[in-house]
Formats: sequence, structure tokens, C-alpha cells
Amino acid sequence: MSTITPHLWFATQAGEAAAFYTSVFPESQVTSSVMLHNTPGGDSESVTFRLWGQDFMAISAGPLFQINPSVSFTVNVHPSRVDDAPGMVDRLWAALGEGGHSLMELGEYPFSKRYGWVQDRFGVSWQLMLSDPAGEPRPPIMTSLLFVGSSAGQAEEAGDLYLGLFGDSERGQLVRWSENRGEEVPGTVMFSDLRLGDSWLTTMDSSNSGHGFGFNEAISLVVPCTDQAEIDRLWDALSTVPEAEQCGWCKDRFGVSWQIVPDAMGRMMREGTPEQIDRVVQAFMPMKKLDVATLEAAYAG
Repeated sequence: MSTITPHLWFATQAGEAAAFYTSVFPESQVTSSVMLHNTPGGDSESVTFRLWGQDFMAISAGPLFQINPSVSFTVNVHPSRVDDAPGMVDRLWAALGEGGHSLMELGEYPFSKRYGWVQDRFGVSWQLMLSDPAGEPRPPIMTSLLFVGSSAGQAEEAGDLYLGLFGDSERGQLVRWSENRGEEVPGTVMFSDLRLGDSWLTTMDSSNSGHGFGFNEAISLVVPCTDQAEIDRLWDALSTVPEAEQCGWCKDRFGVSWQIVPDAMGRMMREGTPEQIDRVVQAFMPMKKLDVATLEAAYAG
């Protein structure tokens, strides 16, 4: 699993969404699908899938949270990877836009010859970009965090925190808002990208008062940990909202939701029998921070 894996929360459509996305993006597949029984939302389907090299997770767990554009996914279509890169941007735009709507129309912008921001029919947002052939290479898909509302202006601080938490990390680009850019605050982050282990995130600030959304649990960031000590370290650094702590989920001081989980949990969910999976689910449901020993004991029976 990647250092950080985005997790999408759907009311009922996790399997349908995963099947759609893997039909749209190259080098993609659904890697597992399991049913979690007796959760607060009833029986919940948990799906893992890979899109163009990026791991994703999704769950159907009821209409508790709604996905919004505060977390989107930047798709870098680079001419070195794709023979007809502009054509691929157009094809992705058409596929993802069917039944969805445009947030920024597909066209030419100062930062890209071909760019558009679209929210698909499942509510997930994609920033499709024809990459500059002369620019530094980036992965085809990157998770993108938009700091708005009460979090606006905190993208750089958040980036510094995340860089300090994950080994082998570095900041890539850092472009700041300049003067006379409407409501945007000069000096805050117009765009930055961060490499955290083998995962890349992008961050942006926007003080525009018209957004009407912000970070929530609908898209969280899953971090698999090698042992209890790593879970404890990351939990202590990230969890700042006690009422958001549940089943390994926590929320940092910027509002971003994380899932801090043992690396072995993925194996348990993929390889376990239905009885083993049920025991693990019932073991972690009452937990806030996850306890590795208890989960392993539940799996073993």
C-alpha cells in the first residue's frame, strides 16, 4: 500500500464508483471487495482499487458524509507517458463529466495548455491537466487539498507538519498568491506539492468566500503503520478533535481527516475468512486509536 491512500465515503455507490473509475483510467483495476457486517451503517461494502498507479479505498456506509471539492484529485497527463496527451485530457473530461458538472471549464490557462476541473456524478472532483513537457515529472494522480473557510491560509503550515511526520519527504513547488488577486491573501499558497514517502499531495489556499464547503470525513487519508509505536506517534501528532476519533479515524487541526491503521489490517481484510473479518470489525468498532495486539488476537480467534 502507498504511504498515503485516499479513502472515499459513499452512501451506497463504492463498488459502482470503483468499477467506473477503473474503466476510465489506464492501468487500473479493482483489487478487493469485502462486506463489513454489523457496522453503525449496517452492512458496508469496502473496496480497494488502483487508478493509473495510485491506490484508492472506498466504502458504502450510508449518507453520513458528502464528498466535496475541498479534496480533489489532480490528473497529470504528461506527453512522455501518453502519445496523444491533449486527446486523453479531452477523453477523461468527457467520461468524468457525464452526469457531473464543471467547476473550471476545460481550456487553456496560464499554468497549463489544457486544464479543467470537473465534479463527477458521484461527487468526486478531478483536476485534469496537460502537463508541461519541460516540468519536473509527477505521478499521474495526486491527492489535492484546498484550504478554504476557517482553514484558508494554513496550507503552508499544514505542509510543514506533514513533511515533518513522514520519512523521506520533500517539498516540490511553492507558488504564492500575489497582490490584486481578488479575495486571495497575498503570500498564502496558490499551489504547492509535497512528496511524503512514495505519495504526493498538492495544497492550495483560497480565501474566496463563495466556496461553501470544507474538509470533512467523506475523503480521508489512510496511513498504514508498521507497528503500534508508529500508530501512537502519528495519532498524537494528528488527532486534535476528540469527538472525531473513532475506529482509527482522527482529524488534524486543519480539518483534514486521517485513518491511522496497522499495515496488517489490509491483509486481514483481503485474506481473512468472513468469520475472521467479522471478528476484526467487531474488535475495532469500539476503538478510537487502533490497538494492533487486540486486532491481531481477534483475527487469530
